[in-house]
Amino acid sequence: MFIPFFLELKAARVPVSLKEYLSLLEGLEAGLVDYDVEGFYYLARSALVKDERHIDRFDQVFSHVFKGVEALAGPDAVDVANIPEEWLRRLAEKHLSDEEKKLIEALGGFDKLMKTLRKRLEEQKGRHQGGSKWIGTGGTSPFGAYGYNLEGVRIGQHESRHRRAVKVWDKREFKNFDDAVELGTRNIKVALKRLRRWVREGAEEEFDLPGTIHATAEHGYLDLKTRPERRNAVKLLMFFDVGGSMDDHIKSVEELFSAARAEFRQLEYFYFHNCLYERVWKDNRRRLAETIPTFDLIHKYGPDYKVIIVGDASMSPYEIVHPGGSVEHWNPEAGSVWLGRLLQQWPNAVWLNPEAEKNWRYTHSVAMISDIFGGRMFPLTLAGLEAATKQLSRKH
Repeated sequence: MFIPFFLELKAARVPVSLKEYLSLLEGLEAGLVDYDVEGFYYLARSALVKDERHIDRFDQVFSHVFKGVEALAGPDAVDVANIPEEWLRRLAEKHLSDEEKKLIEALGGFDKLMKTLRKRLEEQKGRHQGGSKWIGTGGTSPFGAYGYNLEGVRIGQHESRHRRAVKVWDKREFKNFDDAVELGTRNIKVALKRLRRWVREGAEEEFDLPGTIHATAEHGYLDLKTRPERRNAVKLLMFFDVGGSMDDHIKSVEELFSAARAEFRQLEYFYFHNCLYERVWKDNRRRLAETIPTFDLIHKYGPDYKVIIVGDASMSPYEIVHPGGSVEHWNPEAGSVWLGRLLQQWPNAVWLNPEAEKNWRYTHSVAMISDIFGGRMFPLTLAGLEAATKQLSRKH
């Protein structure tokens, strides 16, 4: 039954082998997990994924193949709840295709399915809708899903709707950008070529056809010549805003990241959230545990680096101009102080904004960031990329 899962992983270019697949089956036969979807997820990921770069693609395939699967039982199982039929019908409508619904009718009808689900689902014992106190849906309670509370804790909701919750209860991971994305990157690569500066360096290992022809004609015998390989000497440093409102721009930023990885051998990248502060990170899954002091980057990477910051610049103005303004931690110094230090080291740095340029005027923080960068904020479009690379190519 897991063969389709294995094949879809291969189709998604997750490098899984038959040996790893058999290891997963051995783990299941040994009883490492039993009727536990979450446990199966971790077992499958441990057995099938050997490189953390592929975890994001694994997660997507797992979600697609096993969508709608719930834990059936466990050591902490509770008594079967009396689930309202409306809940069950909506669950079925969400996860069943038209063909599956027809099959259900052929096997006894929806009512029979409801009876079966009612016996198997283990949920809370009651439903709460539209209130202000209990965990529920559609209300103003500070706990729950699909309601509205300015300082809420989200429980059981797939994603943020109002983006106003102070903290998020559901586990949330900012996925690293997949550098294997190729769709839509060709034109971006063309735009980034403006930053190329070719030099020949290293060992003489590249065949030199013009030199060979000239030497052969001069000496009267075949005289093979080699020369150092031509390399792009540009050093690029990129900072990516992740999470929050940037979730709307993941695809376009992934395309930019993939194109940059392909074009620049000397590329360094780091992540931040909303505004640059005293620390950045390399791995979004370890963003709270493994950070890098921004001062270290300023001291490590010289002024010969080209610097691109990617973000929608949409945030509270307090995050830019006030200490402690960050929504994630207490920042001793304002974001504008750190942006100023960055520009002191790399005066020609540019800011790429994936938000449509026509919307910039509606967000005060966008204008503030643009002013800090001396107007060097460009839209994440082909025209914007060409203007940004032209700016970066200028001598300062």
